[in-house]
Amino acid sequence: MPAGLEGDWQVERTGGFLPPLIGVRKHIEGGRGWTTIGPFPGAPFDVVGSELRYRAPFRGVVDVIEPTSEGYRGRALLFGREIGTFRLLRRRP
Repeated sequence: MPAGLEGDWQVERTGGFLPPLIGVRKHIEGGRGWTTIGPFPGAPFDVVGSELRYRAPFRGVVDVIEPTSEGYRGRALLFGREIGTFRLLRRRP
């Protein structure tokens, strides 16, 4: 897992077929995390290296991330095909 990845993140769409990501957040603890949209329950994922691999019912979705000076940038893949790009910005308490 990339250093400094644990914690709470705001997700911002930067391109591709992803819808606007208003209210989308990720929470990461150790090798696991979840993505939430507003008050709705989260979609769980496992952190494997620099990938966030979603579990059922979103199996086949993988976020590939890399660090930037502001947080992380990522590519959302669906069964290996890029469907969009985003960035993760650390949420302030």
